[in-house]
Amino acid sequence: MPITALIIIGAAAGFLATRLMRLETDIITTVVIGMAGALIGGLVLRALLAVMGFMAGFAGAVLGALVLIWLWQLYLRK
Repeated sequence: MPITALIIIGAAAGFLATRLMRLETDIITTVVIGMAGALIGGLVLRALLAVMGFMAGFAGAVLGALVLIWLWQLYLRK
């Protein structure tokens, strides 16, 4: 996936995930969370991506970002 697409999908997924988790972050953190979530979700949901296409990749990115935010809140923020 080209880096531009990763940044755009990461920004969208990070924005959606931070809003769902009611987390206030700056733009850079939101994009990084989304990109990391896209990597996590992409690894876990690669089979769905092959079957269902782009929307499965976006769903995986959002789910990965949600898991990353949950772990961040659980272990790094007190």
